[in-house]
Amino acid sequence: MNDGPSALAELPTDDPLTRPFEGASPYDEYVRASVLNALQHPLTEAADEMGFLVTTQVMELWFTLIAHEWRAAREAFAKDDLDRAMDALVRSRRALGALGASWQPIAALTPAQFNGFRAAFGKASGFQSAMYRHLEFLLGEKSAGMLRLHLGDGAVHEALAETYREASLYDEVLLFLHRQGLPVPEHVRERDVTTPYTSDPGVVEVWRRIYAGPQHHPLLRLGELLTDVAELVTRWRQDHVMVVRRAMGAKTGSAGSTGLAWLEKRAGRPVFPELWEVRGDV
Repeated sequence: MNDGPSALAELPTDDPLTRPFEGASPYDEYVRASVLNALQHPLTEAADEMGFLVTTQVMELWFTLIAHEWRAAREAFAKDDLDRAMDALVRSRRALGALGASWQPIAALTPAQFNGFRAAFGKASGFQSAMYRHLEFLLGEKSAGMLRLHLGDGAVHEALAETYREASLYDEVLLFLHRQGLPVPEHVRERDVTTPYTSDPGVVEVWRRIYAGPQHHPLLRLGELLTDVAELVTRWRQDHVMVVRRAMGAKTGSAGSTGLAWLEKRAGRPVFPELWEVRGDV
């Protein structure tokens, strides 16, 4: 049934909504939509390549937002501002949920569909993403080799090197807990922050004290929020494994990596390890 002309069609010509802009619209000037929408350049005629490009570009934007929120949280912990840190972590949790959902457009690619455009991106590979490497460094998963990978791009390398040299989000959480009177070991507090973070029994004990205490304590809520973040990061990595397994099986990765085996190894590494270990000690 035709309900007549739409509300937009009935707008008078002098309505502010239909008045021509002098140049780009205010929306485009703020969001830069025309720039974003001009960044997709498929190299093949494959029907699925556009979805692959948009999915990976959208993920890069989510990486950028998550890194922004984790840096805000890290700064707040350094200033002993738990409320502001928790707010930033909650925002990052929402963004991580959206990041995980971003797999959907390419989650069911068949090998034939993926092979329809795979050769077009040559040696490009997701593990070369500098922004994703910022996320891993912020989580404490430092790697001099992954930093060295970006030496050819000065600006990208220097920005990543700064994140590499800085304390991770979790390092600042542990320093904050120490200032709250909890016995974070000295060797953890003074560790070389350019090395990968590994589990420490003294930190497990810190979290055990928190989890064995009042169940509505702010520090326990912090532990659960960090666990949410860790779980969402792990689920994203596991979904990555499944997408690759479905599209290309155990083939060698496009940049010469071991492909699926590499991703499975990364997905198996716990984020904020003591928060998982403590659950068996409470």
